[in-house]
Amino acid sequence: MRVLFIGGTGTISAACVRAAVGAGHEVSVLNRGSGRQPLPAGVREIVADIRDEDASRRAIGGQDFDVVADFLSFTPDHVETVLRLVEGRCAQYIFISSASAYDKPPRRLPVTESTPLRNPYWQYSREKIACEDMLVGAYRDRGLPVTIVRPSHTYDHKLLPTMGGWTDIARIRAGKPVVVHGDGTSLWTLTHSDDFAVAFTGLLGAPQAIGEAYTITGDHAPTWNQIYGWLAQAAEVTEPRLVHIASETIAVFRPDLGPGLVGDKAHSMVFDTAKIRALVPEFRTTVRFDEGARRILAHFDANPELQRVNPELDAAFDRMVAHADSAG
Repeated sequence: MRVLFIGGTGTISAACVRAAVGAGHEVSVLNRGSGRQPLPAGVREIVADIRDEDASRRAIGGQDFDVVADFLSFTPDHVETVLRLVEGRCAQYIFISSASAYDKPPRRLPVTESTPLRNPYWQYSREKIACEDMLVGAYRDRGLPVTIVRPSHTYDHKLLPTMGGWTDIARIRAGKPVVVHGDGTSLWTLTHSDDFAVAFTGLLGAPQAIGEAYTITGDHAPTWNQIYGWLAQAAEVTEPRLVHIASETIAVFRPDLGPGLVGDKAHSMVFDTAKIRALVPEFRTTVRFDEGARRILAHFDANPELQRVNPELDAAFDRMVAHADSAG
């Protein structure tokens, strides 16, 4: 099939590009050419900013595609721009939504595709819901061949999943206390991008996927204490000091962290992926986060220029810990 990825060099999309090429598809990638990750041999790069509709139209030209996979639309306006470019010129439009759109806090686990979409805490999630609402309406009204995909926390060797990123690792190695939201016992599903890509590639051109939504996550849901513990082990620290602070308190000290915590990570999130596994039976978890943590630390240790500490965040963590200590 002829597949166009809008994006193609991000954490999730780069893995999906590699998997689509491996499956024998003819792959094109439309992005600004920033080169966040190298493209596999044989991939055709179409250089344009998708937010510039005229430039994107010129870059695409008269090409048609079997599948258009949109990794760069985050608001209804973004989706409308893409549809003006590709609707009628592809047999399947795949929109990448987010599992953070599911009802928060979740009323029951596991979360399924029929769980209501509602997130009053995080604007990012509300925008994804609005995109989905528009696309479902387009499917009903005019038969738009849409498939909706909802990933949760998907990572690769370049992405640390904790709220502090490398700042957390630097604190662990320096023997400083590391802030963990809540009591650290909530369950959090982590999915390696290579595993995600197996399920995603199985959706390409699948007629039974038209008009449907799929949660794509693995079945590996460790606690946050385990996640930080595995990162510490990979950093060769045996006993990290974890300081547990309520997500709402963290949001007071760092309002920028609040929506992603209160609107997502503060809750146990476990997913039923029977729907995608019925369509793509080879999809399964092959990379657990104990292994993922080792890969991440190996990559950062091999590339010291990536080991950037955020001094403002580091100082905020110190203030949070001091507040927790003073509170007893």
